Amino acid sequence: MKALCSSLCLAAVMATGAQGNATSTGLQVDVVHYWISNSESAAIDVYRNAWTSAGNQWTDLPVDGEAALKRVVSERIANGYPPAVTQWNLDARAVELPSFGVTQDIEALAQRDHWRKLLPAFVIDVISYGDRIYFAPSNIHLENWLWTSQTIFNELGLAPPETWDELFATAERIEAAGYPAIAMGSAPWEAALIFHSIMYDTMGAEGYAAVFHGDRDAVLAPSMREALDRLRRVSRFTEPATARAGRTWADATRMIGRGEAGMQLMGDWAKGELVSLGYTAGQDFGCSFIPGTSATHFMAIDGFAFPLTARDGAAHAQHTFARMVLEPDNQLAFSRLKGSLPVRTDIDPAELDHCGQLGLQRIRDEAHHDGVHSRAMPSHTMAAWISTLSEFFDDATISSQVAQQRLSKIVTEG
Repeated sequence: MKALCSSLCLAAVMATGAQGNATSTGLQVDVVHYWISNSESAAIDVYRNAWTSAGNQWTDLPVDGEAALKRVVSERIANGYPPAVTQWNLDARAVELPSFGVTQDIEALAQRDHWRKLLPAFVIDVISYGDRIYFAPSNIHLENWLWTSQTIFNELGLAPPETWDELFATAERIEAAGYPAIAMGSAPWEAALIFHSIMYDTMGAEGYAAVFHGDRDAVLAPSMREALDRLRRVSRFTEPATARAGRTWADATRMIGRGEAGMQLMGDWAKGELVSLGYTAGQDFGCSFIPGTSATHFMAIDGFAFPLTARDGAAHAQHTFARMVLEPDNQLAFSRLKGSLPVRTDIDPAELDHCGQLGLQRIRDEAHHDGVHSRAMPSHTMAAWISTLSEFFDDATISSQVAQQRLSKIVTEG
């Protein structure tokens, strides 16, 4: 965090000296992002194609993951050549950028296009700093989905599980039939993603939130131990870490589409991957929410930030880019490919598939929109949290008691 702050604060001085030229061939942007899977690439192509078809130029700067993106962006800003546009997770930590004074606000555009009427209040909250808007939101992700292979569920006469007991009983049936019950990749964050849904069910909304805000008693509560015990049960229905080595979440998703595994607990970007491979919701795969979870506590918003730069025409290009992101056709096309939900309130649910309609209905029905509490953790704390959960998931010799003590130390000591 200190390194990021130093780099970004240095940028506020250096960015004003960055030079560049507008071009007669349209507006220019260089875009840093980590949307690199098949479905993610197809989704960002929606924006790229809309931009270039208007006669503008787009320089693509893909990186491998959020950590790499933050490193690249902070280094470029600190060295005086910030990108015009960068993807950014719009969570509690997003305020770093405007608070350091290194991104331009797009308040004038937001007022002109009536964003405060067009976007839900919970979206306005995360794209604002003070009384001004700084980010252009692209989509809403829900992290607490259960994806099922329609092929396997039809073969075994299974229904989507509505409780954890039903989920484990379903997993036993799938495993007995010779299939991996729960598909999973090898990335450490996948175990944490599953655990957070389990925590919410065992600890309730208040206990779940308290853990991520450093409450030692909450981390050491019996319900936290129960959550770890349940995560251990999940691990027994996945393939061993050695078999999953090198497998990505997208590889695991393909197993669902091909009918090679029964279930995957994963965010709605999995649907984007399935759709990109030609699979259809309700025909090749099913969707429901992980038992015991609230959609709006697992809601993450993606968007774009616009670093300050003195390049000729850059501010105009950034405002034009932000407007393009919110165009209704682009919102729909992007969300269909990404597997996510549009941020605009005027999108007709009938334009979405069954899973999209289900997700949209859930976030509209639930009055309280709290977002993903785990994203409120400092980056270094979250990295240690994820590493500990992944190690526990893959190593059956680590007891729930030991894992609980390790997590308590991480959360309370930071």
